[in-house]
Amino acid sequence: MKTAILSALLVGTGAAQAQSHLDDIRASKTLKVCTTGDYKPYSYLRSDGQYEGLDISMAQLLATSLGAKVEWVPTTWKTLSDDFVAKQCDIALGGVSVTLKRQQIAWFAQPLGVDGKIPLVRCDDKAKYQTVEQINKASVRVIEPAGGTNEAFVHSHLPQATLQLADNVGIFQQLVDNKADVMITDASEALFQQQHYSTLCAINPDKPMQYGEKAYMIPRDDMSWKLYVDQWLHLSTATGEYAQITQKWLGVK
Repeated sequence: MKTAILSALLVGTGAAQAQSHLDDIRASKTLKVCTTGDYKPYSYLRSDGQYEGLDISMAQLLATSLGAKVEWVPTTWKTLSDDFVAKQCDIALGGVSVTLKRQQIAWFAQPLGVDGKIPLVRCDDKAKYQTVEQINKASVRVIEPAGGTNEAFVHSHLPQATLQLADNVGIFQQLVDNKADVMITDASEALFQQQHYSTLCAINPDKPMQYGEKAYMIPRDDMSWKLYVDQWLHLSTATGEYAQITQKWLGVK
């Protein structure tokens, strides 16, 4: 009886390994990447139809390590989890935050770093929007992209604020033009955007309102693929390759 059970487990393990995304990518020479293309500096779809950004560069390096080419799979923050499963992406990236809700349908590769939520505001208003208490008022116009962890933060921590949903690419100009007051976003995005909009300031980037991590989302229950991605990330970090790309896109070491 024990022998039969052991044989069944071995057969099942072999079947699971045979179905790994790692093997599929090596065979097809194609890496399917889900990304939103609206989150600088991680993933941005340019007007010429080409993607660029920190995570875009990393995806291209991952594909190269496998002798494959990238097939970009467009998605949105609102539909990311559903698209990831339905469109059978090998990986999802572009500033993706680790959440337990996403963990229910996918795994995450090793975290790329801590990146919590902070306010991005007009510099003239820095003193007005330092805390949750100051922002959580009906008179404060908070603007966010639909779906994703930024909007979720507003619903859970700022229920009294007036929420506006907008395209993530155009949000920053709306802040500049005084059409909204605050954007809650990850510190990395806020720091990046304040370099490009001189009138915007990231508030307390070293003291986030909520702890967060960035990581690449990968299909659940595929240990062979997870081990490969984790090892690739480990080597990219150890050799300084990831630091060089981060320096290029974030301007930090």
